[in-house]
Amino acid sequence: MNEKTEREENKLGILPVEQLIRQFAVPSIIAMLVSELYNIVDQFFIGRSIGELGNAATNVAFPLTTSCVAIALLFGIGGASSFNLAMGRKQKEQAVYYMGNAAVLLFLMGSVLCILTQIFLVPMLRFFGSPDSVLGYAVTYTRITSIGFPFLIYSNGGAHLVRADGTPKYSMLCNLTGALINTVLDPLFIFGFGMGMAGAALATIIGQIVAAGMIFCYMLRCRTVTLERRHLMIRPEYAVHIMSLGLASFFNQIAMMIVQIVLNNSLTYYGARSVYGESIPLACAGIISKVAMLYFSVVIGLAQGLQPIAGYNYGAKNYDRVKQVYFQTVRYALSISVAAFLLFQLAPQQIISVFGDGSEEYFLFAARYFRIYLFATFLNGIQPVTSTFFTAIGKPVKGIFLSLTRQILFLLPLIIIFPLFLGIDGIMYAGPIADLTAGAAAIGMILYEMRQITGMQKAEAV
Repeated sequence: MNEKTEREENKLGILPVEQLIRQFAVPSIIAMLVSELYNIVDQFFIGRSIGELGNAATNVAFPLTTSCVAIALLFGIGGASSFNLAMGRKQKEQAVYYMGNAAVLLFLMGSVLCILTQIFLVPMLRFFGSPDSVLGYAVTYTRITSIGFPFLIYSNGGAHLVRADGTPKYSMLCNLTGALINTVLDPLFIFGFGMGMAGAALATIIGQIVAAGMIFCYMLRCRTVTLERRHLMIRPEYAVHIMSLGLASFFNQIAMMIVQIVLNNSLTYYGARSVYGESIPLACAGIISKVAMLYFSVVIGLAQGLQPIAGYNYGAKNYDRVKQVYFQTVRYALSISVAAFLLFQLAPQQIISVFGDGSEEYFLFAARYFRIYLFATFLNGIQPVTSTFFTAIGKPVKGIFLSLTRQILFLLPLIIIFPLFLGIDGIMYAGPIADLTAGAAAIGMILYEMRQITGMQKAEAV
C-alpha cells in the first residue's frame, strides 16, 4: 500500500476529532434533513390542496415510510459499521464484502416490501389506524409511493456506505438532488396537472429513483475499495454480521412504527370521544411528528457522523479519540435539543399554520400536543447518539436495548395506560415521561461503558 493510500484510509485516526465531526456530521445532517423534506414537502402541498383529510392520510401511511427507514438503517448502518471496523483492523478484503453485501441486501429487501405492500395495502392501512373518511386518500398515495420503496431504501442505506467510504459530501448530494426534484415536481403535479394525492406520490418516487441512481454510480467507483462481482454475492457470514450491527437502529425504527400504529389508533379512538373528533388529532399528530423528525434528523445526522470516526478508532484501539468523539457529539446534540425545545414551546401555532388552515379546535389541539408531548425534547439528543455509539464500537446488544427503551419499554405502555384515565390528554403526557426515563437509561449505560473503555486504555498502556 503506497503512502498516499495509507494516509487517505487513516485520516479517521489522524485528523482532529472536531474537524472530523464537522466533516462527517454536517453532510449527514443535511442528508437527513433533505430526506425528511420528502415527507414535509408532501405534507405542505397536500395540506394546501386537500386539507385535513389529506394530512391525516399521510400520517396513516407513515408507518410504511418508517419501515423503509428501518430496513435502510439495518443494512446501511450495519454495513457501514462493519466496513469501518474492518478497515480500522486492516481487514480490507472483508471490508469490501461488507460493502457489497449491504448494497445488494438494501435493494432486495426494498423490493420485497414493495410487493407485500401492493398485495396487502388496504388491510395494512386499516391496521395503521385509517378511518373510512381517510382511507381513499391513503390508498391513492401509498399505492404509488410503495413503487419507490426499493429506490428509497437503497438510496438512504447506500448513503451510509458512501459516508463510510470517506465521501460524506457525495451522500449528501444524492439525497439533496432527490429532495429538490420532489420539491419542484410536487406543485407541478398537484396543482399544475391537478393530480392531487397521486401527484405528490409520483413526485416523491421520481426523486427517489434519481437519488438511488447516483448511489449506484458511486458504488462502481468507491474511493478506498474496489467492488467486484464476487463481493455482491450474498454470503451468510457477512450478512449476519451486517445485521447484528444494524439491529439497534433497525429496532429503534420498528419500535417507532409500532408506537405510530398504536398512536394512530388511540388518537382516532379517543379523539372521537373528545371535543376534537376523530380526524383532528390524527391530522395534527401527523404534522407534529414530521416537524419533530426534522429536529431528530439533526440529532441522528450527528450520530451518523460519529459512526465512522468512533468505529475506526475503536478498531484501531485509539481510545482517547473514541471518548472524545462521543462527548463532543453529545454536546452538539444537547445544544440542538434545547433550541428545538424552545421553538416547540414558544411557537406551536405558527408552525402548524404552515401546513394549511383548520378550525379553532384544530389549532388548540395542535398547540397543546406540541407543548406537552414534546416537553422533554431538551434531553432527546442523548439517546440516539449513545445508541449509535454502541453500534459503532461493535456492541449491538447494548445499542438494541437502548434503542428500545423509549419506544417499547416506556412510551408504548404509557400510550395504552394513560388514556384509560385521562382520555386523549393521556397520550400527550406519555411523551415527556418516556423521554425522561430513556434519557436517564442512556446516561447510566454510557457512564458504565466509558469506565470499561478507560480500563482497556490502561491495559494497553501496561
